[in-house]
Amino acid sequence: MTRTLVACLVASLPLDATAHDLITAASAQTYLAAVAEAQKTIASQEPAARRALAQLDLGKTLDEIRELLNRDLAAHAKVQGLPSNYLVAELQRQGAPLAWSEKRRRYGANTQYFERSLALASRGPHATDAGLRLLLGRFYDSFESDPLAVDEAWPQLAAQIALAERLAARDLPGDAREEVEFIGAILHARASLRAPDAGARRGHGTRARQAIAAFEAQYPDSLRRALMPLLRETLDKN
Repeated sequence: MTRTLVACLVASLPLDATAHDLITAASAQTYLAAVAEAQKTIASQEPAARRALAQLDLGKTLDEIRELLNRDLAAHAKVQGLPSNYLVAELQRQGAPLAWSEKRRRYGANTQYFERSLALASRGPHATDAGLRLLLGRFYDSFESDPLAVDEAWPQLAAQIALAERLAARDLPGDAREEVEFIGAILHARASLRAPDAGARRGHGTRARQAIAAFEAQYPDSLRRALMPLLRETLDKN
């Protein structure tokens, strides 16, 4: 089936969603228009701050799409509906493919756009948002169920720790501070197992214990607190 024919079929579908439609013909077209607009700004001679925002907006749009598609995959083990499949194909054609994990059988975070946004404007008004999305995307895509059982290169882990520390030093919105401190504790625990030399592993082990104790004291009612004793137990074994 040609792309033109598929586009015509999608355009002819009802604009409103049915009970099981997560992506409709109308929303697919809206997403594609947003992607195209962001790409136009990225490729332009606009100031770096404008291009940084466009990179952030593109990443956020793709994240919204992938969350919907992953809900579809969780429910049906495949992407359902012509508009959804058309959208996936068109994103590929437009040069903004969704990140796919064959191992996990789901779409991952398109973190490269947040990284590029930070590279363009590391101290800009949207840098905290880009940094948070980069940290969370890489962290939650790095494991299935055990956050310490990861196959992660040391340079990337070190970069994640540095990013978490920079974010923790900022005025974070809402629940973001708790989540950054939670991730920071886990990243230091990972580093205590994976750092390239014994001294660094000991240092990260100490920092992990400090982060665990601080998290337990700061967030006594958090559901995330339940993981802290398990992290401490792992540290005590190594």
